[in-house]
Amino acid sequence: MAGISSHESDESNDTTLQNGSPKSKCVTVTVNTEEKMKEKEGDGPVKPLVNGTQEVGHTEEKSGGESGEEGEKNDKEIVLIQDTGFNVQIQIPGTSPIELPVSSMELVQEIHQVLMDREDTCIRTCFSLQLDGVTLDNFAELKSIEGLKEGSVIKVVEEPYTVREARIHVRHIRDLLKSVDPADTYNGVDCNSLSFLNTVTVGDILDKKRSKPDSVDCTPPDYIMPNSKERPLLPLHPGLKDLKGPQCLKVLTYSGWNPPPGNRRMHGDLLYLYVLTLEDKKYHITASTRGFYVNQSTEDEFNPRAAQQKFLSHSLIDLLNQISPSFKRNFSILLKKRGQKHPFERVPTPYQIYSWMAPQSEHTVDYIRAEDAFSTRLGYEEHIPGQTRDWNEEIQTTRELSKKTLPERLIRERAVFKVHSDFVGAATRGAIAVIDGNVMAINPGEDTKMQMFIWNNIFFSLGFDVREHYKDFGGDYAAYIAPGNDLQGVKAYFNLDTEGLYTLGTAVIDYRGYRVTAQSIIPGILEREQEQSVVYGSIDFGKTVVTCDKYIELLQKTAPQLKICPHKVISEKGDQVELYTSLECKGIIGNDKRHYILDLLRTFPPDINYLQLEEESLSKIMQEHGYPKKHPHRLACLRQELIEAFVETRYVAFVRHAAYQFQQLQQQSQKKSTESKEQKLVPQEIELDGLEEKSEDTEKKEKANTENIDEAKKIVEALTGSDGESFEENSKDIVKKAATAVGSLSETEFSILFNPDVFQPHVKHADEKSDQFQKQKKLVKDAAEFLVLHQIPSFISDCMEHTSSPIDGFTLSEALHNKGINIRYLGKVAEMISKYSSVSYVYTIVISELICRAAKHLFKSYMQGVDMMNTSAAICHFLNCYIGSYPTPHAQVTADELQSKKAKRKNNKKNKSVFLSIDNTEWVNETPSKLWKKITDEVSEYFDYKLECDSVEQAVEKYGLQRVSMLRAFCLSVGIQILLKEYNLDIKNKQIFNEEDIVNVFPVAKHIHPKASDAYHFFTSGQTKIQQGLLREGYDLISEALNLLNNVYGALHPEIAACLRLLARLNYIMGEYGEAMSFQQRAVLMSERVLGIDNPNTITEYAHLALYCFANSQVSSALRLIYRTRYLALLCHGEDHPEVALIDSNVGLILHTVEEFDLSLRFLEHALEVNTKYFGQRSMKVAMNYHLVARTHSCRGDFRAALQSEKEAYAIYKQTLGEEHERTKESSECLKHLTQQAVVFQKKMNEIYKGEKSITLPPLHIQTPSIASVLDTLNVINGIVFVQISQEDIEKFRQQVSMKGAAITEETEKPKDSLKITELPDDVDTKLPSNHTKLNGDISHAVPREVTVGGE
Repeated sequence: MAGISSHESDESNDTTLQNGSPKSKCVTVTVNTEEKMKEKEGDGPVKPLVNGTQEVGHTEEKSGGESGEEGEKNDKEIVLIQDTGFNVQIQIPGTSPIELPVSSMELVQEIHQVLMDREDTCIRTCFSLQLDGVTLDNFAELKSIEGLKEGSVIKVVEEPYTVREARIHVRHIRDLLKSVDPADTYNGVDCNSLSFLNTVTVGDILDKKRSKPDSVDCTPPDYIMPNSKERPLLPLHPGLKDLKGPQCLKVLTYSGWNPPPGNRRMHGDLLYLYVLTLEDKKYHITASTRGFYVNQSTEDEFNPRAAQQKFLSHSLIDLLNQISPSFKRNFSILLKKRGQKHPFERVPTPYQIYSWMAPQSEHTVDYIRAEDAFSTRLGYEEHIPGQTRDWNEEIQTTRELSKKTLPERLIRERAVFKVHSDFVGAATRGAIAVIDGNVMAINPGEDTKMQMFIWNNIFFSLGFDVREHYKDFGGDYAAYIAPGNDLQGVKAYFNLDTEGLYTLGTAVIDYRGYRVTAQSIIPGILEREQEQSVVYGSIDFGKTVVTCDKYIELLQKTAPQLKICPHKVISEKGDQVELYTSLECKGIIGNDKRHYILDLLRTFPPDINYLQLEEESLSKIMQEHGYPKKHPHRLACLRQELIEAFVETRYVAFVRHAAYQFQQLQQQSQKKSTESKEQKLVPQEIELDGLEEKSEDTEKKEKANTENIDEAKKIVEALTGSDGESFEENSKDIVKKAATAVGSLSETEFSILFNPDVFQPHVKHADEKSDQFQKQKKLVKDAAEFLVLHQIPSFISDCMEHTSSPIDGFTLSEALHNKGINIRYLGKVAEMISKYSSVSYVYTIVISELICRAAKHLFKSYMQGVDMMNTSAAICHFLNCYIGSYPTPHAQVTADELQSKKAKRKNNKKNKSVFLSIDNTEWVNETPSKLWKKITDEVSEYFDYKLECDSVEQAVEKYGLQRVSMLRAFCLSVGIQILLKEYNLDIKNKQIFNEEDIVNVFPVAKHIHPKASDAYHFFTSGQTKIQQGLLREGYDLISEALNLLNNVYGALHPEIAACLRLLARLNYIMGEYGEAMSFQQRAVLMSERVLGIDNPNTITEYAHLALYCFANSQVSSALRLIYRTRYLALLCHGEDHPEVALIDSNVGLILHTVEEFDLSLRFLEHALEVNTKYFGQRSMKVAMNYHLVARTHSCRGDFRAALQSEKEAYAIYKQTLGEEHERTKESSECLKHLTQQAVVFQKKMNEIYKGEKSITLPPLHIQTPSIASVLDTLNVINGIVFVQISQEDIEKFRQQVSMKGAAITEETEKPKDSLKITELPDDVDTKLPSNHTKLNGDISHAVPREVTVGGE
């Protein structure tokens, strides 16, 4: 099936790159895609909408050699995907032909999809396409069809229906009738999700025909004004009333007379429908092979003969149009409304996104929905023959596809992504069915906690300690943690993509307090006992250990890449076995002869800081930090990011050490040594090898330590013996010393590998006494120490330099994970960060995350015993205790209800079907004080941090949390959907939530994210070009990356959003404001759809779009967008955050343009206050704020206040930049000007007081700032700065400045200490062509980390 995305993606192929330089056509292509999408908007499932949300940011390391070949390969490959576009005429029965642009790579079926989606042809589903009387094969590519060329006429021919086609038709009609109804979106079905951008901007901002309002109402709503205390929730979902389309029918269902009896089947009856029109007329309709007609049946009498007026029509819509005038009228309105939606608002997302609030929905009769719920539609689409899908086979087969050329890789990645996204969807549905008790267990005789399930070829197990498997590791707690660790292991092996080694499809789903692991099934594993199938590893914790040559061969490739050290262990019988993974990891050969690897929960080394071992002590400094700490389970592992950072740091140290030794050596007199050349070669090669790896790595690192590489090169040259024979002995010696210094496991080379089985009491090592084993233990300790002493301080310094600026718990966790810091260190982070007042906002976020996670742990066990009947009562009671101030909320369950249950239980002990029906009524007795006591205990036990609050009021007061943010974070993290209405969260005399306020519970799924590797290479090389100042070339590469991303991921994906945002920013810099707005609009829509309407990333996207709208003179849209930005930011974390200061400066400036000076002043003063708090009194940001405040005061005619502010700005500039700096001079000019104005004004006022003149206030010389001048200031504030302006330009600006008086603009100025950015380093100035702007920072700290904001 293909819809939009296919067209998006196939466009890509116009852009052929020869020898790596894109044709200029590239850019126009990306533009056309949008128009083309408009023509071919699609609802249907899109070309493999595949999934994964790896943010363009991490790539597998390729060794230097490989990347070279890549380049050559690319040139050859890209020529292969040439693709031509042309137009064809489509002849539809009864209407004039329509023209349709197509591309030669498309399948005929895609034309089908487009026609089923177009407004004028969407009522047909059962037709074939004919060219010159020959029916086209649906699965043929257009280029393979003879005689098809520009202008060919393709006829649409109506085909006879079959039962399947009739059902598809009815379902399609029902989907059309529901296409503008948000119900599915709120229920989280079929990958629908919310988007409010076009509601916020009142229509599509790109729409030229849109009526411009005469007067712009720019008053910000009260709740977003600075220092407003109210945080309403309704504005989060604006314009709900307008979302619904008109009702067309009261009822459309299958009739109870189905299926047709035999004699009617032989007359061509396929099925019967029942329709109740808006005019309250009832019709029974027959679907026959020729089409639909009205029959004479009634509810209680079957009469299949055609009615007098049978209205036989090939499409059901045509029939309904004839029998119901209201249907005809409303359906056309509905289609128009559907047509107005942006394609991005209608395409399904790769993964389901849920909203944490939903309006009250009326539940309508919908037979098709009912059928879907109870039929065995297990996630197979109707067109797949053979019904259920063999997930394992699909997952493994797609991995086996060829990846030699670019088109092959695209096909492979698209298939992998598509299957994975379908698998996650099916696994999530299955997990819900399992927990809700709709699936029978495969071991029904056992206790409910022990049960396992198979549904739709997926194996489900619950996160409980079955058969005391984890007895020594922490029981149920360990069993809850293990699936997450296992997923990290699967992710690591999946990303290595080793040929011949297979991992299972895995997803971990949390739902209603239970954790469910979903895995694809290894063929044949269910028929055999586990002992027979495992050929590598151990199933009984080391009593027996087995191995197999094929596995050794495969794992020898992966071990060095995952930094795993091969090690020998001894089984109970005394056999020595060498392992290349942790002991628990198992190798199983399936019946399909594939080598599977599973149970990867200890792929990475243990975290010794959380293992209390008698015989091992940590270093003194770690003991001072309070380690090792007690932890509820023994499965604590270090993260892959940490391991990589640690190895990287050690490598730099190794190179430095060797360089130092080498310099010492050079200073000594050169000693002759006579060694044979062969021996000399070893260390050199290794050095070289390491070097390439290093240079690859450092590109990845933002701070490329160039000097290290240079040093390393010197050494390598030296060690290569370029100066003759003299250094051979010494070079070995140097390497040995350096290797010993960094704790390398080998003396002849740099080798830092981890043994994942150290410190595990159940593993018996072969060489426990050897030095080598001691070294391995030391490395694991060092890595854990590195986390606390290096990575956490590094995270804090990033926050202080504002290169990382978390907005909520989600972005905080992400920032920590990127540094390799596990969430269990959150307490340590809180303790360390609380000492720095300049990042107090991060401290607040850390505390709220601690509380939220502790509450989540408690909620999990709280929910496990709750009866289905009382789910909403229990959730609402928990929320009342967690967020409410009312001391005694009342659980809404009557005593006799509980009593009768107890009685029933006694009689009915056999009833096993109710899932985990423990008689748990404890939840009723929970109170706020008890719950908060538990929360503080949990924070202290799990995170080892002491919270000084025993109620929600104290938490709010002491740590500056906001209840609304706590509510949002909690609902999102545990999967609760509450009713969309205003709650009084601070109310003290009654409870906040009632049972009716809990609308739904939804699952929270974790899974891996397949990547688009080629797109990633294009993206990074594009970024490199931009950094060299080659904007146009960089732009072309990134456009190409966008095309490849569309090819792999389909229409919607977080990475595509990141790519669009960068393209928008580049267009903006190159002065293409319209283009910038169009790209950014798509980025916002996509971010809302795939990440959520209040995700921090979406907030950033909104802020960018506001700026671009302003640049396009759409001031009212810009204001609405920036207001929305501020509102969302307030919901996430409140006003006390540097981000809000940036938003406020923007709001202030835009209001300044529309002469709302008083309002503008309030926002600018708030920005000044927050910036002073977080950037310090003397920062450039603060100076800029003072200057803007001064400007606004002078516009209001308050020259005294203006002077006061400008003096402050002048003082900062003078102190920081010196007297001679332009910025300082400008400020002093401004001061002179203001002083003159003030004097003139005072004179006039005095004259008035003396009554000398008639009382007319003098015309003040205040010029309203032009959009252009404000835009320049906005650019400065948002860190987009013009560079290389010629001297004459500067003179011109000077004159303008003196003319404009108070409205001083800042276009010529480039802040001296500019923000350090990965997009463009500071040395770009020289290479940018004049009148180009430089990208100097970005408001993004959210998910896609291509851009980060630096300090001042």
